[in-house]
Amino acid sequence: MQTLEISIYVLGMLIVLALLFDFMNGFHDAANAIATVVSTGVLKPQTAVAMAAFFNFVAIFVVGLKVATAIGKGTIDPLVVDHYVIFGALVGAIVWNLITWYYGIPSSSSHALIGGLVGAAVAKSGTGALIAGGLIKTVIFIVVAPMLGFLLGSLIMLLVSWLFVKSTPRKVDTWFRRLQLASAAGYSLGHGGNDAQKTLGIIWMLLIASGHLAKDAAEPPQWAIVACYAAISFGTLFGGWRIVKTMGQKITKLKPVGGFCAETGGAITLLMSSFFGIPVSTTHTITGAIVGVGAAQKMSAVRWGVAGNIVWAWIFTIPASAFMAAVAWWIGRHVM
Repeated sequence: MQTLEISIYVLGMLIVLALLFDFMNGFHDAANAIATVVSTGVLKPQTAVAMAAFFNFVAIFVVGLKVATAIGKGTIDPLVVDHYVIFGALVGAIVWNLITWYYGIPSSSSHALIGGLVGAAVAKSGTGALIAGGLIKTVIFIVVAPMLGFLLGSLIMLLVSWLFVKSTPRKVDTWFRRLQLASAAGYSLGHGGNDAQKTLGIIWMLLIASGHLAKDAAEPPQWAIVACYAAISFGTLFGGWRIVKTMGQKITKLKPVGGFCAETGGAITLLMSSFFGIPVSTTHTITGAIVGVGAAQKMSAVRWGVAGNIVWAWIFTIPASAFMAAVAWWIGRHVM
């Protein structure tokens, strides 16, 4: 990786832009963490986002840095990284996030960022700038993450139904209103642990490229780690309310027991992915889990038309954000 000659002001601007994306990631994905617990009536929205934000930050003490490494060193060739590429990637991802937030579409901030990196890198150096192995793994998990969420959500729902088959509906509701607090916390832990690291990988990449961090640095500086976890936590605290209704009620009607099963399935998927260093979409994961819970009760409980529209948003996220990033890269070359 070449050492870039960029001013401290440009470096600072790009770090602030990365943290803005991180904030928007939390803002955009807040619905993922709280939609089930809010739609079931277990927590009020303000309480739910405060709890989600807290556990987003607590993940800093639980999850390692494998996802940050995958983003920082496993998506595009480090030799092509410069301030224009980083600028293009971040702007492309931010613009796509704003568009999908405005229309209430639960798309993936993670894949928007990866699409941004791809678009900016290809605009600069062509397809040879891409690291095929890392990108193929990401594309595979566009399918695997929601399928795993679906499988775990439906299996946990079936297991719970079997265990509580002789219990009264009122007793089940009482129990799972309490248990859903734990499952929501676990999901928020997984969300913060996987998503905060994606921005951290970008900052890590930028610091190495600009010569402010050694090329063989084992991990980014502590200030960057804390800043990324804090930014996503604050974003969650302010919440992307437009997406809550889609996630919590439009796909399938959830009761506390269903919310618990969906959040638990999603949390397991996210924590496993973070452990193995796989940058997955928290949006895809929880959507798959919610659909799995609905399907475990009866197939007609799922509004498949709504789920299908969400899938189309997933398909378009990487190419759309890549195109926007390529345009942003070109603009950056002329204004920075």
